[in-house]
Amino acid sequence: MIDYRTPLPDLMFALRFGAGADRLADWDDETAETVLTHAAQMVDEVIAPLDPIGDIEGTRLVDGRVRMPPAFVAAYRQFADGGWQGLAVPEEDGGQGLPHILASALSEMLSGACVTYQMVLSLAHGAMRTLAASGSETQRRTWIPRLASGEYLATMCLTEAQAGSDLGQVRTTATPAEDGSWRLSGGKIFISGGDQNLTDGRIMHLVLARTPGAPAGVRGLSLFICPSHLPDDSRNAIQVVRLEEKMGMHASPTCQVAFDGARADIVGAPGEGLKRMFTMMNAERLDVAVQGVGLAEVALQRSLAYAAERRQGRADGGSGDGPDPIVRHGDVRRMLMTQMALALGCRAMVMRTLVDLDLNRTPALMELMTSVCKAFVTDSAMESANLAIQVHGGYGFLREYRVEQILRDGRITQIYEGTNGIQAATVAGRAIRQGNGAALAEFRAATLEAVAIATPPAAEALRRGLAAFDTATAAMLARDESGLTATSYLRLTGLVAFAAAWARLESAADSAPNPDRIRAIAAFVRDWMLPEVDHLAARCQSDANLRSLPDEVFAA
Repeated sequence: MIDYRTPLPDLMFALRFGAGADRLADWDDETAETVLTHAAQMVDEVIAPLDPIGDIEGTRLVDGRVRMPPAFVAAYRQFADGGWQGLAVPEEDGGQGLPHILASALSEMLSGACVTYQMVLSLAHGAMRTLAASGSETQRRTWIPRLASGEYLATMCLTEAQAGSDLGQVRTTATPAEDGSWRLSGGKIFISGGDQNLTDGRIMHLVLARTPGAPAGVRGLSLFICPSHLPDDSRNAIQVVRLEEKMGMHASPTCQVAFDGARADIVGAPGEGLKRMFTMMNAERLDVAVQGVGLAEVALQRSLAYAAERRQGRADGGSGDGPDPIVRHGDVRRMLMTQMALALGCRAMVMRTLVDLDLNRTPALMELMTSVCKAFVTDSAMESANLAIQVHGGYGFLREYRVEQILRDGRITQIYEGTNGIQAATVAGRAIRQGNGAALAEFRAATLEAVAIATPPAAEALRRGLAAFDTATAAMLARDESGLTATSYLRLTGLVAFAAAWARLESAADSAPNPDRIRAIAAFVRDWMLPEVDHLAARCQSDANLRSLPDEVFAA
């Protein structure tokens, strides 16, 4: 049983050579390493020890208010006092004005150390970006400094009992008041951080609601700021009616929240809610991908530590007396290589997408890669967690070694912020079709850039991967129903992007903390993992169509 330790050398290597962070105008390599070194010390010493505490103690609802473990409250005060919540917020808004990619690197650290802690904090970052993009001057001046300082945290209130991923069914209403504000009435479910005592319950809720006379569907939705506290410091008419009991994420309070005429302010104009909320939704989808990287990393760390010390049997070709460490066994090495490939490759892939997003030069590619990163990386995190349990054998099934907790905590990442099936449907149904194929052209161009700097074996493997991608894309564009094949197509796209990330890393192996490891993993990716694209491309060409099956096949 070990706590997470920030892999700072690997993180800096991925930022420099995988993400190409130096393409950002405000990037400074020395500053980045200094900031992340201090962040790593704080995360490893203060945040990582919270993880088992949160899993055991969880959260409680006491007299209608959420109570988190005392250790979380103390850690948050230290975190906020250090200015970490405003790391990438402009200085004029009370932040430190550093690149967003550094805040994402910190988010990965927090996710590996204690993902439940990271989850409660993360929504504030998406809220600040939403306000910066869509809020009025007054709203920005009022709320961004409060969020940046850590005085307030934020939520994203979309889901209702009848409206999960189908936001067109939202029923929460907003009615105008005489003072120019609005009054919200209705209920929201699955609200992460819907109440907490890290900030003494001070929360800025971003809420989707329907105004009087609004059209049906998503066109009738508007976005509102609904604070937990009113200007006179009294509490707004917001109640927590239920605290969910979950498979994992025990220290992240997931609430059902009721708005009973709660005072709110509209963001933008009526009917613009979903458009303005997309800033936060896309930010959170990429942040979930970052969570996946952190979870894959901690699963790898615990596997490597256990495999080095656990002795069982004799490895092939082993010599000497007594059992060998299981790290010498071929099948264990296969699992460890897969975990290493997933952790570092997904890190580089997600960080590059975040840098590209800030550069804003390839918007169609960013829409595609937001869905690809969210789904591929969270699937990879759960694969790594499963492998960690297998590496530990029977001990992996015990709570003592805390690898089963990674699986329990991380399983939600494949579901929230749009299920991975929805991300696949988005890619197969819209992303590759709109803009005269702009996303496809930009994806191919980005992959060919990686081919251009790759080693000869990596370049050849990438060309084969791109050929499979082209074949699958043509088949998907010809289909009138993609329910059977969408997930295979997204995984294929993710594998090609993942292999491109590894080609970039391998090309810079001489600058890596462990060059031999980078070259070995890169060969494993192209020889063992990437060939799956041919199988996935064949699936995409299948003539099968589930729509034609009679409903009786699926009768309960």
